[in-house]
Amino acid sequence: MVKKRLATCLQQAVTEAQREGSLIAVTLPEVVIEHPQNPEHGDFASGLPLKLARTMKMPPLVIAEKIAKHISLPPEIDRFVVAPPGFINFTLRDDWLAKQVKSILTAGESYGNLTLGKGSHTQIEFVSVNPTGPLHVGHGRGAVLGSTLANVLTAAGYYVEKEYYINDAGSQIDAFNRSLYARYQQCLDKEASMPPDGYLGNYMLALAKEIIREQGDRFSLSLEGRGLGEGESPLPAEGEASSELSRIGLEKIIGSIKQDLKLLNVDFDAWFSEKSLYHPEQGEGSQYHQAMELLQREGYVTKRDNAIWFQSSALGEDKDNVLVRSDGSPTYFASDIAYHYNKFIERNFHTVIDIWGADHQGHVPRMKAVMKALGKDPEQLKVIICQLVTLRRGEEIIRLSKRSGDIITLREVIEEVGADACRFFFLSRSADSQMDFDMELAKKQSLDNPVYYVQYAHARIASILRLANQRGIDYSQGDVSLLTTEPELTLIRRLILLPEVIEEIVNTLEPHHLPYYAQDLATVFHSFYKQCRVVSKDEALTKARLKLVRAAQIVLAKTLHLMGMTVPERM
Repeated sequence: MVKKRLATCLQQAVTEAQREGSLIAVTLPEVVIEHPQNPEHGDFASGLPLKLARTMKMPPLVIAEKIAKHISLPPEIDRFVVAPPGFINFTLRDDWLAKQVKSILTAGESYGNLTLGKGSHTQIEFVSVNPTGPLHVGHGRGAVLGSTLANVLTAAGYYVEKEYYINDAGSQIDAFNRSLYARYQQCLDKEASMPPDGYLGNYMLALAKEIIREQGDRFSLSLEGRGLGEGESPLPAEGEASSELSRIGLEKIIGSIKQDLKLLNVDFDAWFSEKSLYHPEQGEGSQYHQAMELLQREGYVTKRDNAIWFQSSALGEDKDNVLVRSDGSPTYFASDIAYHYNKFIERNFHTVIDIWGADHQGHVPRMKAVMKALGKDPEQLKVIICQLVTLRRGEEIIRLSKRSGDIITLREVIEEVGADACRFFFLSRSADSQMDFDMELAKKQSLDNPVYYVQYAHARIASILRLANQRGIDYSQGDVSLLTTEPELTLIRRLILLPEVIEEIVNTLEPHHLPYYAQDLATVFHSFYKQCRVVSKDEALTKARLKLVRAAQIVLAKTLHLMGMTVPERM
């Protein structure tokens, strides 16, 4: 990339200046090449002299001028200037820019792909909602973030596996099972009270009714006659029939989650069951047992207050954390340790990216400590925290579903505004920022809606290329050197940014850069379209501009595909 060549160019220039004695020998900081906010300042800029001013004890402008004397420009660069208070600005050659159209056309759908990952084995685990109810909009944000990151990392040369961790063990599943059995009994007109920690949403009634329609009342028979205390709910764990009811209920919830995710254009390579970590057939060979044994062997486990603790404090944490409660039941933390033991030790992922909800913020430091205990670099575990989503209709905050009176489900939002709008809006803010999702704006068929605005740019491009096809214009031999006007060159400048955007997302794990880039690219294309007639009486210029339009289509389509969105030919 040009940025890397410019960084090398500046490093060499400083080294030469130091060798001749005009600059003192100091350790160079990282050479950062950026794009100036004002296009009049060129295509690239470096503030390296500003960083060197303190250690070299010289004015940054003087340092910049001394570096400038030794700059040997890469072939892509036309010129550079030194600018106050100590910047070095670079401008690309117009003829080099024009040639990039051919490069894009040659690369086609692979344009923007990188080799940064070199096939590194990377797992992204996301959504992973307890299968105790339907997905809501917050889950949708994590789903879109995870699937988009997977697309980008794959384009950057990583081998990526997407995984959903099914929390099908523990107290929340027990509460779900008791809730389902109570609703099942109630729907059969039998007395049953909901457990205190039960799931009270209307979806549980709907689930119970669905099972009765399909299975009848056979799951209530095995528990009849069992003496229950006042206010006590039947426990599904007792009796083969009730266990089967729980299994069916769980499968239906997971099936519903899969359907919702499919509507959002999200899929997974693996669905990992928490229960499998404790597989009874494995006994002491289970993943849970192996993980606990490793921690014990390394001296990170202690027993006190009749509970078993992980000594997080020995690894820099403020306090220790309980692994096994005094009643012998493992904590959520213990399960997560076993799960990450499976990821890093058993399946040997080099990097794992976990996308968690805002309520898991405090869980991050102790999982980083676990990485040390497992003998891994904590940096191999990347955790992204997704903040909350507020749904709005204009100024009005939406709190309840009009359909059910419960929370707004992800499916309702998708059905109302469409998967493309959901994906674009969920991506439009960084994960660590709370976001407002305006459903009225998301549905607008106007340029006010950023989703419509971006997709309309692609539809407009497709329309131009259809016109050329209808007129029988073969632009394959078009001469891109004719692309010399400012609107044309500005568009090319935006097109060639895609590889940079992909690299930045890989380095930061922040895919919100994609929708920003898509909007910027659409804006520049719309401007080009207004200022430059593509199909005109000038045959040579027509063919050159059609090549540029086709290159724009490739880049915009690639951007939309990375975001998991459709690429409309007509709107």
